[in-house]
Amino acid sequence: MRFAHTRASTAAAVIAVMALLARTPVDGQVPTTEADSATVFLLDPITVEGRADDLTGQVSSASVGYVGRLDLAKRPLLREGELLETVPGMILTQHSGGGKANQMFVRGFNLDHGNDFATWVEGMPVNIVTHGHGHGYTDLNFIIPELVDHIEYSLGNYYAEVGDFSAAGAASFRFRERLERPIAELGWGSDGYRRVLAAASYDLAPGNTLLAGGEAKLNDGPWDVEEDLDKVAGLLRYTFSGRTTSFSLLGLAYHNSWHASDQIPLRAVEDGTIGRFGQIDPTLTGETHRYSLSGRWTRASAGSSQRIDVYGIRYMLDLFGNFTYALDDPVDGDQHLQRDRGRWTMGANAAHLQALDMGGVPHALTVGAQFRRDLADVSLDQSSGGAVLGQVRRDDVAQWNAGAYAELVSPWTGWFRTVLGLRGDMHRVDVTSDRPENTGTAGDEILSPKASLAFSPWARTELYVSGGLGFHSNDARGAVSTVDPGSGDPVDPVATLVRSRGAEIGVRTSAVETLRTTLALWTMELDSELRFVGDIGTTEASDPSRRVGVTVANFLRVTEEWSVDLDVSFTSARFEDVPAGEDHIPGALENVIAAGLSYAPAGDGPFGALRLRHFGAYPLIEDDSERASASSLVNVELGYRLGNARIAISILNAFDQETSDIQYFYESRLSGEPAGGVGDVHFHPAEPRQLRVRASWGM
Repeated sequence: MRFAHTRASTAAAVIAVMALLARTPVDGQVPTTEADSATVFLLDPITVEGRADDLTGQVSSASVGYVGRLDLAKRPLLREGELLETVPGMILTQHSGGGKANQMFVRGFNLDHGNDFATWVEGMPVNIVTHGHGHGYTDLNFIIPELVDHIEYSLGNYYAEVGDFSAAGAASFRFRERLERPIAELGWGSDGYRRVLAAASYDLAPGNTLLAGGEAKLNDGPWDVEEDLDKVAGLLRYTFSGRTTSFSLLGLAYHNSWHASDQIPLRAVEDGTIGRFGQIDPTLTGETHRYSLSGRWTRASAGSSQRIDVYGIRYMLDLFGNFTYALDDPVDGDQHLQRDRGRWTMGANAAHLQALDMGGVPHALTVGAQFRRDLADVSLDQSSGGAVLGQVRRDDVAQWNAGAYAELVSPWTGWFRTVLGLRGDMHRVDVTSDRPENTGTAGDEILSPKASLAFSPWARTELYVSGGLGFHSNDARGAVSTVDPGSGDPVDPVATLVRSRGAEIGVRTSAVETLRTTLALWTMELDSELRFVGDIGTTEASDPSRRVGVTVANFLRVTEEWSVDLDVSFTSARFEDVPAGEDHIPGALENVIAAGLSYAPAGDGPFGALRLRHFGAYPLIEDDSERASASSLVNVELGYRLGNARIAISILNAFDQETSDIQYFYESRLSGEPAGGVGDVHFHPAEPRQLRVRASWGM
């Protein structure tokens, strides 16, 4: 999905969203040839090159950004999802096996696996509704990092084109359409890490390109029970680029299996029951696959442009988990199996941009529509030792979401423009449960106005005032259930859609030629943070909330070879309408620092990168009496390029810090403990220092 808020300050911007993927210029257009660039076609040409781009005059808030593939390639990665850590203030961690969706944090939200951050890949939504593990589940493990062309991101809910799951923000991945030469890579490293990658593109005819790529990865990790991760992913893409139209057909395939390493209780490590990388339940496993086919058509003309996306996704997950051990069932234990069987997700997006001349002002109007339908069979089973003992609940879900939006960009003067938007969404759910009391239909509609004001007091600097209403949806099962499937107690259905309110004051400056700086002061309110908890099969309620924060992002291109970036984010997150002293939001990160230094010469010779990722202490329970410890990790990459050949050494967690990816505080029960369990910190350790070596060609 191309975000509608990225535009020039004149009516030329009407072409930007629709013709992003074109690669052959239409009349009066000039495409970029930079390797770190995506071509944005306008009636007047504009080139966006990555984090070093100058976005003044083109975007509607200080919290919109773009990162090209050369900047992405400078980051030593432990996981695919860490590509999203290019979003200022965003942290991705893991609390289970490497095939499970990442734990995500941004702007004081513990997003779980993505509930309030919308993620798109080539026009396809990644967030899964009414998922077997959790609503909004965002698994990015199917991505092949080397084939990502760029990422666009936006924080806040001020953008008309993005709807569900986007209260905290949104990001869109775009894959490459062609490669300058075939690429290949072999990787190996600590703890059984092995990886092979190959990709190439072929020019079938003028304007016709076929790209194919694939990846296989094995990894055992540092865990006492080897992870035995086995990932296979592939991509096949056909692209046609004509003078005024383009078409792309993309097929993605992904399969993964692993042994999980869920969070463990601190007390079990301190008393020597298990080691830091041990497991209480060694029988946890996971398996998933995702297959998709998508198409995109764009057309650009002198005063308008159009875009249509269509997609179909087939998805499956089997996931064993055990977080409380013997708290609920002292005989067979609390292990459970969450299943999302054979889900189909189908949808389409369409948009039209039109230049309008009203009263001598060259407005740009975008209108669009989005439709999505999910058909899923989701269940929760009680299990022990990896064997199913009984069913807790099972639901057949049919869910459809439709949205329409309009956005008007008006450059009233050379130094002032407005962006006004209105979005309407309609959600419908139909659940057939194994218990008649939890069978039913529900639905809701919601309107979400948006507005941004942009001022340019001096050259290459812009001030923004942005605000909007948004929403997130709740799990379909929570919207119709009247009985807790575990206890049999009555429960009240929850709202299908929940309102969010956001506002921001920001500044963006490129006054120094090689420095890009943004500053955003923001606030966000949610009417409720209700969520469906897949681990117990019911809905967990929370109170309304309010978050305020400041985010500063800096990128400095010191020379053509050297670059430095520093992002700092501070947040205060509180529940509202609760007693004083009991209003902290568990898991809400309060400060995040991300910094990097890279050296990347254009020709032969050495290259390298150094990255710091820090997040501070944060509350684990509402009264703030239990807090998670801070975490700081440093990753290093050193390498040498000779022609098309390259060898690189990555040192992840270079200082071997004994820190945690994630921490929780809750009751669990180990053997011999009281029936009510013991309240304790449960944590998933960050992986220790490890070495990875990559030998590549053509990259």
